[in-house]
Amino acid sequence: MPSSITQTIKNSLADADITINGSRPWDIQVHNDKLYSRVLRQGSLGLGEAYMDGWWDAESLDDFYYHILASRLEEKFSNGLKWVAMSIAQRLFNYQGRGRAFVVGEKHYDLGNDLYLAMLDKRLTYTCGYWPDAHNLDEAQVAKLDLVCRKLNLKPGQRILDIGCGWGSFMKYAAEKYGVEVVGLTVSKEQVALGQTLCAGLPVEFRLEDYRVVRGEFDHVVSLGMFEHVGYKNARAFMGVARRSLKNNGLFLLHTIGWPISGKTSEPWIDKYIFPNHHLPSLAQITRAAEKIFIVEDIQNFGADYDKTACAWFQNFNQNWPALKTRYDERFYRMWKNYLLLIAALARARQIQLWQIIFLLTGFRVGIRQFANEVRVWN
Repeated sequence: MPSSITQTIKNSLADADITINGSRPWDIQVHNDKLYSRVLRQGSLGLGEAYMDGWWDAESLDDFYYHILASRLEEKFSNGLKWVAMSIAQRLFNYQGRGRAFVVGEKHYDLGNDLYLAMLDKRLTYTCGYWPDAHNLDEAQVAKLDLVCRKLNLKPGQRILDIGCGWGSFMKYAAEKYGVEVVGLTVSKEQVALGQTLCAGLPVEFRLEDYRVVRGEFDHVVSLGMFEHVGYKNARAFMGVARRSLKNNGLFLLHTIGWPISGKTSEPWIDKYIFPNHHLPSLAQITRAAEKIFIVEDIQNFGADYDKTACAWFQNFNQNWPALKTRYDERFYRMWKNYLLLIAALARARQIQLWQIIFLLTGFRVGIRQFANEVRVWN
């Protein structure tokens, strides 16, 4: 590679306070000099793939990414012609359409329940925890689940719809602690299989189905960490499903990761290796999709808590790797480490947010005063 290009990269890294083969935990250790041209050609996709291939390391991978992101260094490098073509395709085609609804379940959530049992909290909650008073991951996830229940003002005997229920952590908690019935939707057969066992004996129903086909009327609707798979082209249809599923005086709570800036494409490495066909929405895209359907009653942002959550997931994953490596190879380990610590860094740099949004149906005022007086206990 020409020395001028090498020097340009070194200078750019220096702007992010990163030294090539330096001694600090966030300094990059380069094992293959082809890394530089690969990153120049492919951007973040090439950087992530090169890490999986063992071309580079950093003692503290999350701190390396944090320095990159905090300095906005990634904006200086193109993601390459291949990704430009993919981005154009994402704009032209509906990659989150009904015909592709089960792809992320098969590629990500069905990887193996052993992986998620090793990585997640005791309740298998695969969404951001709530950490203000929590001392560990289990406490943070219980705090988040209870926060959701209190925001919805759950009452015994109510019937709740959970769009994107995972292994049923919210459904189990809400049924046990608040006496409600819950119907949960997921596109993962592995989640259904284990979730039904975990929720045995409770008034909880798992459905292996796309959100667009759900039928029934519910007192409240909740969706925790599923909207990231909906896509901006389907966001209004998603709001319509929530509307037709909700009683007139009910609440809809949406919990989602999001970008601070509206966009129509996804992060290339994460899209290829972790969450195929994902799209992180902005607040503007969410509220635009809800216009004339819902009123936004409340928004809470605890995106900084995703840093602690993702780091706790990695700690569990890393600690349990000796048992997991009989099923997963070393390249998977590096891929999964890159995923979890990149997410932590994105949250630390505040480039991703975590919003909980309470929606009320347009034209209905029943319950708003009660919500304002009794449920806003997190402030």
